[in-house]
Amino acid sequence: MTLIKSISGIRGTIGGPVGVGLNPLDIVKFTSAYATLIRKTTSVKSNKIVVGRDARISGEMVKNVVCGTLMGMGFDVVNIGLASTPTTELAVTMEGACGGIILTASHNPRQWNALKLLNERGEFLNAAEGQEVLRIAAAEEFTFAEVDQLGKYREDATYDQRHIDNVLALKLVDVEAIRKAHFRVALDCINSVGGIILPKLLEQLGVEHVDKLYCEPTGDFQHNPEPLEKNLGDIMGLMKKGGNDVAFVCDPDVDRLAIICEDGTMYGEEYTLVTVADYVLKHTPGNTCSNLSSTRALRDVTRKYGQEYNAAAVGEVNVVTKMKATHAVIGGEGNGGVIYPESHYGRDALVGIALFLSHLAHESKKVTKLRATYPNYFIAKNRIDLTPETDVDAILAKVKELYKNEEINDIDGVKIDFPDKWVHLRKSNTEPIIRVYSEASTMEAADELGKQIMDIVYSLI
Repeated sequence: MTLIKSISGIRGTIGGPVGVGLNPLDIVKFTSAYATLIRKTTSVKSNKIVVGRDARISGEMVKNVVCGTLMGMGFDVVNIGLASTPTTELAVTMEGACGGIILTASHNPRQWNALKLLNERGEFLNAAEGQEVLRIAAAEEFTFAEVDQLGKYREDATYDQRHIDNVLALKLVDVEAIRKAHFRVALDCINSVGGIILPKLLEQLGVEHVDKLYCEPTGDFQHNPEPLEKNLGDIMGLMKKGGNDVAFVCDPDVDRLAIICEDGTMYGEEYTLVTVADYVLKHTPGNTCSNLSSTRALRDVTRKYGQEYNAAAVGEVNVVTKMKATHAVIGGEGNGGVIYPESHYGRDALVGIALFLSHLAHESKKVTKLRATYPNYFIAKNRIDLTPETDVDAILAKVKELYKNEEINDIDGVKIDFPDKWVHLRKSNTEPIIRVYSEASTMEAADELGKQIMDIVYSLI
């Protein structure tokens, strides 16, 4: 059993003793701490908190505990039911709510669940706010409402359509061009909420035909839910049979988007954001942003339009903060997360699909041909296992000194930018390891660079 309490929320495997697995008592404590923070910090007077959840088997139980606890803390609950993370984010602002809680463990397997915590803007809490929630929970500094101050409860099933309406209203989403292209699309929605909302989106975008794989929201995931090539053999096999132009795959809470070409090959998760950014920049001058571990291809595409690319520390909240500071018109993460401020500041697979199909319709290319228009990079991912006593910060400082003549970014670990490649060393927040990401023009070169830096680290240890 695993329970992880972090500044981004609480997540864990269902069951087990208190403090060991994700269980009702810990859910009550964390929800109460979050409600206490919101009560202190919100500028919204509505007294409402939105709750949405993915289709996990444990979702009904967790939802009941969270909603009851929020009511016990004196908040009115708006339960939007089975809903994606971006749908819940939008619902917070559309409701004028004080905040929101999304019940999802994202790409984690079926035995996991989690509470993702939102502020009144429908955005994730920042590090300081997350730390304060942890402190309040540990100290049990919360007071429950008396009987006349208990919160009210209502359900609202309209937000899927309101999310779709938001996407269709975006000026760069060209429904007419998509309709004229007569696209045939396949979907793998991993038996979660994507299976509810994405077919509706594609129909309203004017897609001619949709092949649905694992779109029943049972929560009984048919494969590992992280949308990586090694987990997507079924949808890739479906595409290899022919008859479809493109396939879209999301994770259980629909904030990551993977794309599969018409011939059944992976488009590359790093290139979801790159392609959407190319389309946005073609029509909207402005800056871009991704995290330090994302592909250099976004920087290359941004500079092609004479605009500025900026890198943020890893983590969606850090990317959003950097996007706001640099007035980025498009940004996100290399894991298929597209953040388009014209809609909202959150990763959104619906927005990614609509913009990608608009771009594909305008370009009139096969998906493989579209992919070939972008710079080709490969990212290798390695890790260095350490003992808990190892001084990781001292090691990273020595690496930084060794490569002081290269372009260095140290806002999140150490990233060394060479003219034709890069390597990023970043210590884990949850275990004694250093993550080593490296990128080059071939996978062999990327892996070689990563191993070269790892050898240096081992020599320093």
